[in-house]
Amino acid sequence: MSQPKASFKELIHGDKPVLVDFYADWCGPCKQQAPILKQLTERVGDKVRVVKVNVDHSQAAANQYQIRSIPTMILFKDGKIVWRQSGLQPLRTLEGLVHQFGE
Repeated sequence: MSQPKASFKELIHGDKPVLVDFYADWCGPCKQQAPILKQLTERVGDKVRVVKVNVDHSQAAANQYQIRSIPTMILFKDGKIVWRQSGLQPLRTLEGLVHQFGE
């Protein structure tokens, strides 16, 4: 039996930082960001949870966080926004954030 899906609010209130990637399938820079996020999870392991939110399928979440351009990444710690940036983000930047907020 499958577990019920956690709500977005439950996801961002976890005990570790949550990096949310707001993206769309048709977005070129979003497609470039995907392998960087995969590398990030390979390098930092479970120090951060990466959640991808498709703005075309989750318009309520996109509206709630006023996503106006994609990709936009928001890092949550204890349910609060600690960092937010739009545009393609390099691995080094994301890894630095995980070390800054994940300890």
